Amino acid sequence: MDHVSGESSPDPAAPGAPDVLPDVAPQLRALRRRRGLTLEAAAQRAGLSPAHLSRLETGNRQPSLPMLLALSRIYGTTVSELLGETPPEHDPVVRAGRSEPVEADGWIYRQAGGAGRALQCLRVHVPYATRADIVRVHPGEEWIHVLEGRVRLALGDAVHVLDPGDSAHFDSLTPHRIGAATRAGAELLFVHTLMQSPVAELCLGDGTPHRR
Repeated sequence: MDHVSGESSPDPAAPGAPDVLPDVAPQLRALRRRRGLTLEAAAQRAGLSPAHLSRLETGNRQPSLPMLLALSRIYGTTVSELLGETPPEHDPVVRAGRSEPVEADGWIYRQAGGAGRALQCLRVHVPYATRADIVRVHPGEEWIHVLEGRVRLALGDAVHVLDPGDSAHFDSLTPHRIGAATRAGAELLFVHTLMQSPVAELCLGDGTPHRR
């Protein structure tokens, strides 16, 4: 298909068409190549045909806002950067005292990386695992590293118990469930690549996140 979420690109030459967006074609091509994606792979992720994405990259079609949002997420950037605006500077240092803990369904997490990055990094307190824990499946990759306690990782049909110092790196499309194997819970570092969803919708429970 040649559109995202039912939206189609307006014809810039059509009467009554909205203002033409700045020329984003060079940015679209450069960002796709920077991410190491082929035209076919990027188009599939964005819900476009390769021919349509090619026309966007050559400037023969103007992207709609839903397309810009989809492509910016895939390329790990923002719509502002796609439009050629100066991106904000990212502070490379995340101070411990500036990370306010947030809780969602017993999971307590703190940001351990900068916002708006392709990699989202967290320090997480994981509650004791129960049979009621939800199995998660979603696009992206995850990496966890156990700092304290023991973690039970159900990955597909296998169950792994991780001790302090152990790590796991897996495709998030594999059904997975994470929980502490110790009653007091566990502390771990959690890194994921999914930009499309808020962090609390990944493996941090279904409840509404709230400040502690």
